[in-house]
Order: sequence, then structure tokens, then C-alpha cells
Amino acid sequence: MSRRHRAEKREILPDAKFGDLDVTKLMNYIMFEGKKSVAEGIVYGAFDMAERRGKRDSLTIFHDALDNVSPAVEVRSRRVGGATYQVPVEVRAERRKALALRWLVSSARRRNESTMQERLAGELLDAAMNRGTAVKKREDTHKMAEANRAFSHYRW
Repeated sequence: MSRRHRAEKREILPDAKFGDLDVTKLMNYIMFEGKKSVAEGIVYGAFDMAERRGKRDSLTIFHDALDNVSPAVEVRSRRVGGATYQVPVEVRAERRKALALRWLVSSARRRNESTMQERLAGELLDAAMNRGTAVKKREDTHKMAEANRAFSHYRW
């Protein structure tokens, strides 16, 4: 990894149906081997399913799920004098969104419905109602940060 300068952020375009950058990022996390149209079909199908099951607008379900999964604090390893401490730090907004999307997709992939559309729709609905694997992951992250609060003075 280069230490000279940070990599510049690439511009991503909002998706065609909703005009939302977060939906595009979700598609990019779901996409395998550059197959954007397949990922697009999965996301839009899951949104339609979630809208039918949740009886609310799919975009509000998605944003509620994203808010419920986003972590506020996380622990990062910090080496001080031969010992490694888990130091709780606040999560930047960009990383918060990235973690939330990653956790949503990974927990949807581990579900046992038959198609990815059903899995993603189920996980979005669960997360919007503050339950499910992705929300549990956020809870565990917060618990770990709370348990290591004694080392917060090592923050950098």
C-alpha cells in the first residue's frame, strides 16, 4: 500500500430507477465478476418483494435498514509498548455506510431462502425492524467498543 498519497475517490452514478447513490453502492456490493445487470435485477427484485411484504415504500425500508445497521463506534487495534489494545473509535460517515452495506449483503448471502432476491428482501425487512443478523453484528461491535472503553485514552 502506497504511503505517498491517498487514492482518489471514484465518482459513482446514481441508479436509474430511484436516482439514489446508496442503491448503486448496494448493487456494487452484490455484483460478481462485473455483472452489473444481474446485480441490478437482484436489487430491484428484492426491493419489489420488500415493498409487497413490508407494505411500505421500498426506498424507505432500505434507508431504515441502513440506519439500523450502521455502527456508531468500532474497535481498532493499537499497539502500545508491546501490548495490543482494542481502542474504541467513532466511525466516519463514509465507513459507517460501507460497513452497513457490507454487513447487509453478507448476512443476506448467509440466509437460507432459495433466491438472492428473497434473501436480500428478508434481510432488508429484518434490518428495518431492528432484528436480523446484520443488526446483531452492529450490536456486537457496539458491545466490544463498550467493553474496551477503558482503553479509549489510547485513541490517536
